[in-house]
Amino acid sequence: MKLIKKILLILLVIVIILAGFVIYKGHSLYKDALKSISLEDKIEKIKTDDSYVKIEDLPDSYKNAVISVEDRRFYEHGPIDVIAIMRAVLTNVIHADFLEGGSTITQQVAKNLYFIATDSNPAYRKIAEVFMAYDLEKSYEKDDILEFYVNTIYFGDGYYGIKEACDGYLEKSPSKMTLYEATMMAGIPNAPSVYAPTANFELTLNRQRKVISTMVENGYLSQEQADELIKEQPQSFK
Repeated sequence: MKLIKKILLILLVIVIILAGFVIYKGHSLYKDALKSISLEDKIEKIKTDDSYVKIEDLPDSYKNAVISVEDRRFYEHGPIDVIAIMRAVLTNVIHADFLEGGSTITQQVAKNLYFIATDSNPAYRKIAEVFMAYDLEKSYEKDDILEFYVNTIYFGDGYYGIKEACDGYLEKSPSKMTLYEATMMAGIPNAPSVYAPTANFELTLNRQRKVISTMVENGYLSQEQADELIKEQPQSFK
């Protein structure tokens, strides 16, 4: 029994040392990113892009769809969502597959702003994203962060941000999205190479149905509205 306790203690010490090293490397990556350009300057830079869209110019249906499918507790938690992380871990263990992630919208903004192109260790990058997410939530309101998110996410086919995606896929401005179009567009960024309507429209529709079901679960749509939206789904894109 003493031997087992000693082994467990040694293993615990090793885990703590490894965790500390990963946190140190992640923090270093975060600090290096800020040295290259401050968060304030980074935000101002993306706001000057011609395709930047203000949050008030987006339909509520689109904002609700994004929050529902990406981060249902967005307005309730801080930079990270411990509940979502635990839920994702449990789901992935039960299904023995990576079906869910636990990243918040704020963490995804941090990744899109600084770490999307980095080739650093994924564990270091994830820690760096958490540090940057705390900075984002200290400096900006939730609506600001949601605005940054929809303007920096990738939609496939070379489209970055909701304006480029709406121009390319829908041939209209984001403010003109219908409820049907909003639920489709909200689902694409999860895996653009898979869910972009020009990639595999059947998978696009499957993902859209997932978005719709989460909106029902979270009280953004009634079941009757959801059924009507699903009836609208065409057989092909354009």
